[in-house]
Amino acid sequence: MRTFSQRALAAPAAIAAVGLVLTGCGSKASDTTAAGGTTESCVDTSGDTIKVGSLNSLSGTMAISEVTVRDSIALAIEEINASGGVLGKQIQVVAEDGASEPTVFAEKADKLISSDCVAAVFGGWTSSSRKAMLPVFEDNNALLYYPVQYEGLESSPNIFYTGATTNQQIVPALDYLKEQGVQSLYLVGSDYVFPQTANRIIKAYAEANDIEIKGEDYTPLGSTDFSTIINKVRSADADAVFNTLNGDSNVAFFREYKNVGLTPQDMPVISVSIAEEEVGGIGIQNIEGQLTAWNYYQTVDSPENAAFVAAYKAKYGQNKPTSDPMEAAYTSVYLWKNTVEKAGSFAVADIQENADGVTFDAPEGTVTIDGDNNHISKTARIGEIRGDGLIYTVWDSGDPIEPDPYLESYPWAESLGSGS
Repeated sequence: MRTFSQRALAAPAAIAAVGLVLTGCGSKASDTTAAGGTTESCVDTSGDTIKVGSLNSLSGTMAISEVTVRDSIALAIEEINASGGVLGKQIQVVAEDGASEPTVFAEKADKLISSDCVAAVFGGWTSSSRKAMLPVFEDNNALLYYPVQYEGLESSPNIFYTGATTNQQIVPALDYLKEQGVQSLYLVGSDYVFPQTANRIIKAYAEANDIEIKGEDYTPLGSTDFSTIINKVRSADADAVFNTLNGDSNVAFFREYKNVGLTPQDMPVISVSIAEEEVGGIGIQNIEGQLTAWNYYQTVDSPENAAFVAAYKAKYGQNKPTSDPMEAAYTSVYLWKNTVEKAGSFAVADIQENADGVTFDAPEGTVTIDGDNNHISKTARIGEIRGDGLIYTVWDSGDPIEPDPYLESYPWAESLGSGS
């Protein structure tokens, strides 16, 4: 079994916190890193409040997706404060804009940790933003709660991954397509880490399952010209398209898809980064009938989800939908709270030591932290976008799927190695 230091692919080293710890009733402490250096924690727990950071793209191409994640983090914090806070302390949020730029995410993460002295940070979306931030959190021995599905092949002692890893989203999506008789795929994605790695995994799965890959195209984040790619997709005549585009590029893609006469009946598209919030921006007339792979939809039928949806709409507007990344971000705040309370401490080392087995009855269903890799168990769901702009489950895994970020339980994934 790999250790965390072997698994933290995007960081120079995994940092283990030892020595003095920062307890719920203390003030400040020093932590010694694995390299032997000392980092002075500036997190202050001596007062009636504890600061946390929220770091999302509030501008740029990813704002269409990330503003609502910021809102759901704020909702969770408001609820927790109303119920007494964490270890008797009220949570104070310091919000920052990552501006859809990985370098800005890294700079703002460092500010939140070193200047604002937050106890944890919630946010990020693209894998490029996460990989840019990861060394910052490891070097400073701080905590990031990352709420979005991603390509897997990574883990870090300083990141809790509350979105899906590959075996909880992409692999179930491929299994579903195969069960539906799909024998060929066309791959379309944004030109960065997540789509490239996801498609590497998809191609390994396809080779092992006799699925033909008829084409693979990438376009920069924010691209709006899809005429060439859509013509190639149409000419390839695949059974389905696997879409890993992110942000507002999806708007142009689906509009062009419909413009050339491609339909969900003839060539369905399954997307892993389009949720309810994006549907409105794309236009229901352009995307109705298409498929998505997530772990949560607003239409999930449970008391916990009914309460979450009602609270979100009461705060932000009855016309505001909820979505998977928003729910995972909301859930991440509660998982942090539950871990802090289990540990009786805000210290990074204590949270890491006590995280395994921490649960939360989330809107998506009960989730549990796997302390071996800092991911959580999640139920996989395939959804269909319908005329009311909502996504309805057409298949689910029944029980939560244990996280397997390195796909160690899949023989066909051995060729992928551990890089990304």
